[in-house]
Amino acid sequence: MIIKTFTKRDIANEVARRKGISTRKALKYIDEFFTVMREYLCKDHPYVRIEVRNFGVFESKPTKAKPRARNPRTNEEIYVPAHKKTRFKPGKIIKSYLRRPI
Repeated sequence: MIIKTFTKRDIANEVARRKGISTRKALKYIDEFFTVMREYLCKDHPYVRIEVRNFGVFESKPTKAKPRARNPRTNEEIYVPAHKKTRFKPGKIIKSYLRRPI
């Protein structure tokens, strides 16, 4: 199975090509965009939701502590403290494309 990986540089190159700007300028905009999203998701507020229309929703929400979790390798019981987790829910356009048969 071959996996195609796209980096921020690839996204910047495509944005620069589409908008007719330099790759460096596009990379600065994209870096700033991801920095703002990361800062929003890392806020101390327990529930954070970032909705990007026609793309999807990023959510950050707390989990409960698990006092009796198990390490599958050693079978040892461990305590997992409460923490925050992130989730991405794709929008209608992406979801409909992903549900098509291969």
